[in-house]
Amino acid sequence: MQISERVKKIAASQSLAMAARCREMKAAGVDVISMSLGEPDFDTPKHVRRAAQEAIDNHWSHYGPVPGIPSLRAAAAAQQNAVLGNAIAWQPEDVIVSVGAKMAIFNAVQTAINLGDEVIIPMPSWVSYSEMVKLAEGVVVPVQTRYEEDYCLTADQLREALTERTRMIILCSPNNPTGSVYSRERMAELVAVLRDYPEVIVLADEIYASIVYGDPATSFASFAELADRLIIINGVSKAYAMTGYRIGWMMTKDKAFLAACTRLQGQQLTCATMIAQKAAEVALTSPQDTVEAMRKTFEERRDLICRLAAEIPGLKFREPKGAFYLFPDVTALGTGDEVAEMLLEKAHVATVSGSAFGYPSCIRLSYAISTEEIKEAMRRIKEALSV
Repeated sequence: MQISERVKKIAASQSLAMAARCREMKAAGVDVISMSLGEPDFDTPKHVRRAAQEAIDNHWSHYGPVPGIPSLRAAAAAQQNAVLGNAIAWQPEDVIVSVGAKMAIFNAVQTAINLGDEVIIPMPSWVSYSEMVKLAEGVVVPVQTRYEEDYCLTADQLREALTERTRMIILCSPNNPTGSVYSRERMAELVAVLRDYPEVIVLADEIYASIVYGDPATSFASFAELADRLIIINGVSKAYAMTGYRIGWMMTKDKAFLAACTRLQGQQLTCATMIAQKAAEVALTSPQDTVEAMRKTFEERRDLICRLAAEIPGLKFREPKGAFYLFPDVTALGTGDEVAEMLLEKAHVATVSGSAFGYPSCIRLSYAISTEEIKEAMRRIKEALSV
């Protein structure tokens, strides 16, 4: 059968591909430790699972509103209003619930970008941003951030990348794959540059906002002047260990844009799964003890993996300030592709090459695995790289 040209242009997700190889090796009896997927290893909290079961018993099994049930939209808005530094009064009607944050980003890009429009993406970046832009027939403008700047985009880099064809910038903080977190001061510097480009949409992926170490993350919604062109992306996958529930959302104050996204989503899926929406609502509106408990565990794992990585010659890294990834530079050992392949075949540890994120000199290690697995994985890596 014919395959469309637009689908031919996009690359497969390397993180998912590595996870698939890992499963195949395990099925063949190989003891592989996977540090490839960005998925919490915790169970979904019990009270959230119970809410999903109750939703089934209470017959939440029919079509719902395209942008999501009102109570979940209200819960998402209330959560954002409580975020550190939030300067925009979010309302339930500003929210569209989608099948995961990934779909929310996809819909925002599809709605905003025309043929030839430029989208600035600081590198390294999550694997799907660039491919989504390509599907929208936009032009990816990659900007290589620097190790010395903690892999954060600088004002000078942004100013140099902006043109009259720029229509969007995608920013992720806390960041996947680096674990970097933009400070309020750095955000303010970027916003100052964007004042001269009022037509540029700011898409802020804040899916890891609850997983930070040290000071709480600052939202791009801290800058009221962005209100008419800001899109906030979030969801329940990372903070609540609900990856398989597939609930995320987009929020924006632009009513015309919101209506356009709703039309698009109406043609895609009608609505996100009602049972999952009710579970997500309970996750957001219940006490957040489980979120903090998971965050503390991730912080302990961050400290452990950094200590162990520091003992391995050839790994150069910045300590992550958020999310659950270590992104060491492996230039002293080879390319990211070479090192990732060698670690899988020789050490039986699955990582992801930095080339997947637009930064081929690095590899990404997810520490969303048990302490025992981290210790054993790093032991294997050290042994493999020491030969």
